[in-house]
Amino acid sequence: MRGWKTYLKELLGVLLGVAVLAASFNMFLIPNKIAAGGASGLGIILFHLFHVPVGLTVLMVNIPLFILAWYALGWRFVAHSLAGTLLLPLLLELMAFLPVVTRDLLLASIYGGIGVGVGLGLVFRSQGSTGGTALGAQLIHHYFGLSSGQGLIFADLAIVLAAGFIFSPDVALFALLSIFITSRVIDLIQEGPGFSRAALIISDRKEAISQRIIHELDRGATFLEGSGAYTGEKRGMILCVVPQHQVTRLKNIVRDTDPKAFVIVSRVGEVMGEGFKRI
Repeated sequence: MRGWKTYLKELLGVLLGVAVLAASFNMFLIPNKIAAGGASGLGIILFHLFHVPVGLTVLMVNIPLFILAWYALGWRFVAHSLAGTLLLPLLLELMAFLPVVTRDLLLASIYGGIGVGVGLGLVFRSQGSTGGTALGAQLIHHYFGLSSGQGLIFADLAIVLAAGFIFSPDVALFALLSIFITSRVIDLIQEGPGFSRAALIISDRKEAISQRIIHELDRGATFLEGSGAYTGEKRGMILCVVPQHQVTRLKNIVRDTDPKAFVIVSRVGEVMGEGFKRI
């Protein structure tokens, strides 16, 4: 029963993500000719040139990609992409009635990019896909050895350049801005806002520092063992993760306890476990 609940939750997540995606295209990108890569970007070009519905183009692009993916990558990979790939062209057409929010290319590229990023982020978090160039990138990786990221960049760049040639260079530049914003928002949705920090503390007073972290910050700490590459001496190390607002207090604790300590503080994309987000 738990498996069905998980599947239903993921399916609803894909549906919500695709709905946000389709709304963003209809309200910002399609009316402003911003072809920000992907099968939908090709659809935007064909829509303005020949009045072909964007949803139809997305569907027609995905059919041969699905056949190739089924043959090359297996049915399990295709199954994960099926729901989002079928829902996107459908919702693109069903939501075509939505009003155009702005005709300003800058605003359209920014808010369209945010909306597409939120939509794709929700789809990816729900173990789904919308096919298109993402599916094409996997095939390029399979047949030609390029990484999926490189394949996706080349596929999207070709569509953006085509839009710049057909419409105007300005439109291509705004499309690139939209792609950049989309990628950042996808990372934000998938990994979280990154408001936590991981600290690696190298100190001869690790016990004293760790006790202050536990009692003053109410955070856990882990002892690691290491040795200096030059001296060969064993050094005590502490690994701990704290919210961003506690970073200053953590550094003050280390400074007051051992001014000679070596501290590395790095940004953490996502933290799951006790005291943070549930797994």
